[in-house]
Amino acid sequence: MTASRYTVSDVMTHTAVAIGREASYKEIVELMHQWKVSAVPVLEGEGRVVGVVSEADLLPKEEFRQDEPKLPDQLEEASKADAVLAEELMSSPAVTVHPDATLAEAARIMARKRVKRLPVVNSLGMLEGVVSRSDLLKVFLRPDEEIGDEIRSAVLAELVPPVELEFSVLDGVVTLRGPLQNRSLVPLLARAIRAVEGVVDVRMELV
Repeated sequence: MTASRYTVSDVMTHTAVAIGREASYKEIVELMHQWKVSAVPVLEGEGRVVGVVSEADLLPKEEFRQDEPKLPDQLEEASKADAVLAEELMSSPAVTVHPDATLAEAARIMARKRVKRLPVVNSLGMLEGVVSRSDLLKVFLRPDEEIGDEIRSAVLAELVPPVELEFSVLDGVVTLRGPLQNRSLVPLLARAIRAVEGVVDVRMELV
């Protein structure tokens, strides 16, 4: 059973806003405001990603405008309060993802690194686009009919022997109904259907 596997390249924004090492603090803020993004990749050379400047990198200038850091773990953060150029502000090395990564892989990286956006780079580290949390959620915009067609052709028809079950898809929730003699197929079916991009949940009403 082989359900479709969307990759980062299917959902990413190909036209990415980026800056160079010498971009100024104010220029970065203006770009973020203009393009409504929370982070921008920093490039050098012909487009190799060397870092990322996020809103979190910019906030210390306001946070420590008058107050000195009081806790040890605030020292590194406070060091950016005096920064004025991208190369001083950026987090480096950049947390990136490849275009052929699955959406699940990208989601895990975002969660583990606590970032909202990832530069998408090729094998040479050159920028190809940016993927955000909202981009990863695009698969849940797939029409129910499209999800159903994939379940029928890529899951049920691929079983040996093929399984004939009634099912419905409503708002991404798949409900299976009907007789299933081989009960060992239940967890296999559920796992395969959940692997279909856009499926929100799977409910079994089998006899």
